Amino acid sequence: MCNVYNLKESRVVYDGGCSEVLMSIAVNKAAVNVPGKEAVAMEAFARALLQLPTIIADNGGYDSAQLISELSAAHSKGQHTKGLNMVDGEMGDMKELGITESYVVKRKVLISAAEAAGMILRVDNIIKAAPMKLVEDRGHC
Repeated sequence: MCNVYNLKESRVVYDGGCSEVLMSIAVNKAAVNVPGKEAVAMEAFARALLQLPTIIADNGGYDSAQLISELSAAHSKGQHTKGLNMVDGEMGDMKELGITESYVVKRKVLISAAEAAGMILRVDNIIKAAPMKLVEDRGHC
């Protein structure tokens, strides 16, 4: 059933870190209007979104800090189709290069990542609870 939906849903997003940078910028802009700890969480989520293109650049053997800063600057200037061209190790126009990813897949990846992060945070809160008292081991099973 999911495969049928994926075939019907033909929307795509530009890949090469393009969509992650766009989302990161949008989340950071929205965080400015949110008070308190929620804004801090939103800023952390925006930074986390940039990890995907950073890892792509690192795995390609390129200077990820340089590429991501260039990519963020390009997107801030309105060049919203720029992404990482890993063949040349530089920014490229994902529209011209034809580098896309399924919208459905990208959406599901983001939802799964957010859910996993939420579970980790809940587990961390459980671990921070008072430690259990240890019972002396008597050496027998």
